[in-house]
Amino acid sequence: MTARVLILGGRGRIGSSIAQDIATHTQANITITSRNVAAATAVSQRIGSQVDILILDLADTEAINQAIASADLVIHSAGPFHYRDASVLKSCIEQGVNYLDVSDHPSFTRKVLAYKSAAEEAGITAIVNTGIFPGISNSMVREGVEQFDQAERIHLSYLVSGSGGAGVTVMRTTFLGLQKPFDAWINGKWQEVKPYSDRETIEFPDPYRRSHVYWFNMPEAFTLPEAFPTVKTVMTKFGSKPDFYNHLTWIAAHWFPKPLMQQHNAIEFLAHVSHAMTDVTNRFSGIGVVIRSEVNGIKQGKQASYCSTLMHENTAIAAGCGTGSLAQFLLERKLKKPGVWTVEQALSTDLFHQALKQRHLKLHQQWL
Repeated sequence: MTARVLILGGRGRIGSSIAQDIATHTQANITITSRNVAAATAVSQRIGSQVDILILDLADTEAINQAIASADLVIHSAGPFHYRDASVLKSCIEQGVNYLDVSDHPSFTRKVLAYKSAAEEAGITAIVNTGIFPGISNSMVREGVEQFDQAERIHLSYLVSGSGGAGVTVMRTTFLGLQKPFDAWINGKWQEVKPYSDRETIEFPDPYRRSHVYWFNMPEAFTLPEAFPTVKTVMTKFGSKPDFYNHLTWIAAHWFPKPLMQQHNAIEFLAHVSHAMTDVTNRFSGIGVVIRSEVNGIKQGKQASYCSTLMHENTAIAAGCGTGSLAQFLLERKLKKPGVWTVEQALSTDLFHQALKQRHLKLHQQWL
C-alpha cells in the first residue's frame, strides 16, 4: 500500500518545502493541512498529484485525531512551537503513528521528550527538531564527534541571509527567543547567558566570509550535552545577513523593555515589520543559510579540531531536506527507533551522508 503522510501546517514555506522533498524522493500520498484554502491549493498544484489538502484548525482536537488516524507518518510543522504542546505526539502514540516535527524551541522539545517511554511502548518512532537548525546541524555535530576518541567542545554557528525564504512564523520565533536568558553548558556546568550577547566573528565560506553571530536559545544547547556526555561546552550562536539586522535584533534583545517583549501584540508587530523589511533586502542579500560545526577534542592522544560547513541558497528548502530525508528513511524502513529522539540520537552518520548525496548537498570538512 502507498504510504500516507500528514503534514500539519503544510502550506507554509517550510511545510511546503517538506512536502516537495517527500514528493521528490518517495511515492507517498501527502496531505497538507491549512486554514487557508487558496494558499493550500496553490501548494498542491505546484507540487503535483501526490499532494491533497485538508482544511484544518489545530484547535479542533477531534478533527486532528481523525486526520492522524488515517496517516502512516505525521509531520508537525505548524509553529511557532513556543505556543504548542505535545498533544499531536500524544495522539500519534495513541494511534500508533510515527511522528516528526520541525520544532526549534527548548520548552517544546522538553515537552515532547517527556513521552519517550510512552512512544517506545507504542512502538512508534518520534524524532524532534528535524529541520535545518536544529536538524541537519545536529547530524553535522554527530559526524564531528565521531571523529574523536573524546569530544570536549561543540561550537555551532548559524547564519541566515534575509528572511531565509521562510514566512513570518520564523520572524516570530526569532523575537520569541529574545524574551529571557537561558542556560548553556559551559566548562562542565550550566551557566545563564543572555540572548543575542557575546558577538563573535566567524569565518564562513564565500559568499558569507567574515560574519557575526550571537548566543541564541536553541534546543541543541541541552540535547547535545545529553547525547554526548564527554562534551564540556556547547555553544549555539546565530546571526543574520546583512549585518544591520543583527544590530536591530540586538537592540530588541537589550534595549526594549522586557514587559514589552513578553506581549503577543509586540511580537506580532516586530515579526511583520521584520518580514516586510526582508522582502525588500532579499533581492540583494539572498535567502540562503550556512551552518558551521566545530568540534574540539582528543584524537590519538592529541588535541584536535574538526570543522564542517554546509550551505544552501534557500533556508526553507534546506529545512525541507532535513525533515524530508528523515521521512523518507522512516517510510523506507531504513530508520526505526521506538521512542522519542533528537536527530543526533536517531540518525546514523551513514544515513545522513546518504541523504546529503541524494539531495546534492555538499558537506565541506577540514581539520583545523
